[in-house]
Amino acid sequence: MNPARFAGKLALQQRVLTAYRASFFDVLAQACQGGLSVCAGLPRQQESIAATDQLHYAEFVPVQNMQLFQGPFYLCYQRGLTGWLEDYSPEALVVEANPRYLATQAAIRWMKRRGKPVLGWGLGAPPLSGFLSSLRQSRRSAFLRPFDALITYSKCGAEEYARLGFPEDRIFVAPNAAVARPSHPLPSRPAGFNGKPAVLFVGRLQARKRVDLLLQACAGLPETLRPRLVIVGDGPERKPLEGLAQKVYPVAEFPGAKHGEELAAYFAAADLFVLPGTGGLAVQEAMSYGLPVIMGQGDGTNNQLVKTENGWQIRPDDLSALSGSLQSALSDASRLRGMGAESYRIVKDEINLEKMVGVFIEALNSVLVK
Repeated sequence: MNPARFAGKLALQQRVLTAYRASFFDVLAQACQGGLSVCAGLPRQQESIAATDQLHYAEFVPVQNMQLFQGPFYLCYQRGLTGWLEDYSPEALVVEANPRYLATQAAIRWMKRRGKPVLGWGLGAPPLSGFLSSLRQSRRSAFLRPFDALITYSKCGAEEYARLGFPEDRIFVAPNAAVARPSHPLPSRPAGFNGKPAVLFVGRLQARKRVDLLLQACAGLPETLRPRLVIVGDGPERKPLEGLAQKVYPVAEFPGAKHGEELAAYFAAADLFVLPGTGGLAVQEAMSYGLPVIMGQGDGTNNQLVKTENGWQIRPDDLSALSGSLQSALSDASRLRGMGAESYRIVKDEINLEKMVGVFIEALNSVLVK
């Protein structure tokens, strides 16, 4: 069997079809000879998730998300999940490995009754603590047991699944990718800065991105290092951030949301990309343009993406760490260029949509080989 292709029809469940994930599903669909059907529902309004129903190569089937409670008590029942499977009749199913999604177990049973494999896809299973933690841990293990294989974003996630007793040889690591392998060459930049260094942020302007800290950190730099700061994006925090900028860093630029060639021009003109908070897959696009990165630490999945060779990971709410990283980055243009070249190499050779799809196909083919 060709490891680059899956011979059958694949079904894939998501709670929500996020806009950033659509490209991955379209690339995956082209690697499935029988096609790919993706089912998902809508997020809650307060989640501020950019969802889509537009796929070019994969089929999208909407289901109804019945979402209950909040925080650690959150539950979701997806009405229509087994009906979708009956209509599509896939050779394999991939579901989010989340026990809070109540209809998932019915979908697993539907596949198992027909002798067909089910793969789980998730971040991992961090240790639990507090009230009823041992009971919840046992429930996790029982939930994972029926899966034929697990796919996770990181080595850390794989280790967490293994600690729950899931066989290590059936765990696959597919680093989280948002962009394809770059088709353009590494952009050429001068050895030194052309005037003031250019620091770029791209993303939705919301509180968790901590752009407020970026403004304060730039304002606190020595005069000779203060950069041209460009904040590309829109969102609920734009006006408050523009007001803060007028007080602490009035030279900051807010050009609004940009896409396509317009956005590419901002990446090409920058010297450093900064995401001080959490979330934000624009980091990978920035790296594809040869930019070193400063970003807030998240769930551990970015450890393969941002390393000491191409950037800095900082605590998301640590102004001092952000200021220190900015000063270090902007003090040595030559070193920064080398770090940018390493960013480009990582997304070209290690973390891209093609590599991620390759791991999914490997996992799918492994459960079909008996």
